[in-house]
Amino acid sequence: MSDVYLKFGFTSEAAQLLETELGNSLLAFGALDERMLSGAPDKKWAADLFADINRQTLGQLIRNATRNTEALRGIEPLLSKALDERNRLAHRFFPQHNFRRNSDEGRAIMLKDLELIHDVLLEAYKAVMLLSGVDLDALVNEGKGETLPIKHLPI
Repeated sequence: MSDVYLKFGFTSEAAQLLETELGNSLLAFGALDERMLSGAPDKKWAADLFADINRQTLGQLIRNATRNTEALRGIEPLLSKALDERNRLAHRFFPQHNFRRNSDEGRAIMLKDLELIHDVLLEAYKAVMLLSGVDLDALVNEGKGETLPIKHLPI
């Protein structure tokens, strides 16, 4: 059973990555609209913008982000499908599968369904990242099929 919970966690992470990247896009649009990147930034306005974006659901993030850029409108069907799958994961996955978790065959069905949901969410995430200039597939290829290279500043 732990394999189902593990895959559920990975799939939930993909949904959160998508939410985060859409939120980052909205932050960038807001900063550019208000010219926060040049001159004297308005810290209160920036904090309010961040708080507003942070309160939004995935559906709200998708609607608001697609209003701000034509490029995101081009992947709106993919984002809509990702929203449907994320909602199914969060609200209906376990009730839908019910007692399947009690057998090997049932858990195999659950894992296959989680893989499908994960693939949809990851496809949407990669599409949004690509619009931000980050090609995750190219990064994986650069790493010769291993995990993504992580380049971050030390904490």
